[in-house]
Amino acid sequence: MGTLTPQFGSIIPSQKQELLNSNYLQFTNNGGGGAVPDNFSDFAAQYLPEVYEQEVERYGNRTLSGFLRMVGAEMPMTSDQVIWSEQNRLHIAYDGVGAAAAGAVGTNPTTLTVAGGANNVMSVNDTIVVLDPATGKEAKCIVLATTPGAGGNVVVQCFDPVTTLIAQGFTATGLKVFVYGSAYSKGRSTAGTGADSVRISVEPAFTQFNNSPVIIRDQYIVNGSDMAQIGWVEVATEDGASGYLWYLKAESETRLRFEDYLEMVCVEGEKNAHAAGDYGNLKLPGTEGLFAAIAGRGNVEVGFTAAAGITDFDAILKNLDTQGAIEENMLFLQRQTALDFDDMLAGISAGFNGGVAFGLFENSEEMALNLGFSGFRRGSYDFYKTDWKYLNDASTRGAINGINSIEGVLVPAGTSTVYDQILGTNIRRPFLHVRYRASQADDRRMKSWVTGSAGGAFTSTLDAMEINFLSERCLVTQAANNFVLFKGI
Repeated sequence: MGTLTPQFGSIIPSQKQELLNSNYLQFTNNGGGGAVPDNFSDFAAQYLPEVYEQEVERYGNRTLSGFLRMVGAEMPMTSDQVIWSEQNRLHIAYDGVGAAAAGAVGTNPTTLTVAGGANNVMSVNDTIVVLDPATGKEAKCIVLATTPGAGGNVVVQCFDPVTTLIAQGFTATGLKVFVYGSAYSKGRSTAGTGADSVRISVEPAFTQFNNSPVIIRDQYIVNGSDMAQIGWVEVATEDGASGYLWYLKAESETRLRFEDYLEMVCVEGEKNAHAAGDYGNLKLPGTEGLFAAIAGRGNVEVGFTAAAGITDFDAILKNLDTQGAIEENMLFLQRQTALDFDDMLAGISAGFNGGVAFGLFENSEEMALNLGFSGFRRGSYDFYKTDWKYLNDASTRGAINGINSIEGVLVPAGTSTVYDQILGTNIRRPFLHVRYRASQADDRRMKSWVTGSAGGAFTSTLDAMEINFLSERCLVTQAANNFVLFKGI
């Protein structure tokens, strides 16, 4: 008898009434024995698995933007560059002044030379304070003669004792000098020479800064066939996109990522040191972000820890006193630095009432034991503390800890008044704000447009939908001397 192969569904008889692999149909048999069924003998394939239709949001809200919306504003601009001016110091002061014995002018005079090519505007009869950081010595003097201009010098005579600064033990370099007034004899005018010489007119000066906007672009493309394909996983994104069309998720995430880039560029941006003018990607001018502005023109605190917290923090306050002394400030911190601040504040109250000073918290034990501080006052300053997600996220700054890592920023809550050309009126703006390119013809704050022949677009023969995103913007960090950047050791 011939043999028929293959024998589909064949059963081999057995002498006993028992179940064997050879005499019953296996419910889970997949024919070929592999992991994937290759014929219709796998009866289990007719049943759908128990499927969770929605993705699990294991990273929570993944977006990072929001920092600049909290501390800044957005205003339009029409140029390739934004320029602003900041005031210089009001009073006359010099660092790095050199000292040497003078000639025959006065009694035991000393010649002070302004260092670094700074412009000497001290006049005859000015009274000055000379400080020596190296020895801690101090002397008050009167100016006997002066040489105005860059790198000029003055001949001074000390009031007491009547001897040269060098003879008093002052070092010959690195002195600090500031003018605190003047002294004239009776009946004298400021005309003539010598003791009656004309005073040097001090012209106000300012320091000018600039920044350039950078063009940010992104794109998502989906072909027409995939747009018509239904998936079994339901779309769920941070901006509310929903449904079973997978391309909706990809488009939504592209938009969310681009919106994060709008802020990240303003935070991380750097000016390009290569020559400008060639707009290839190697020589684009770049833009100055928040971190670069504070590192270049502001204050940097390295290695802030809970162990030396209050000491380090008081040093920051003393430095702020020498700057704008803005009363209200905001702290945006990564997790460890935020905990260091909590430990620092908790440690201030230690040693009272069993280790907790309830009086600091309206005599409430519950409040005192809540060691997650959101605001506090130290000296004459108020601080509001919050976590900055950008510094904690493992896909951004949270992946960097230790050497040279960014651990937080202190942002002043001050504002300045400026005339807005678009609005035609004076407005108040924060020290930290975003400028974006816009005019009556085109607004480049946040552009998006659709091209192709799918998804409702009919602009080309391409069987796809192209979603484009574009913005052109930069960050203006004014008065960076009032900002503090916290960095790791």
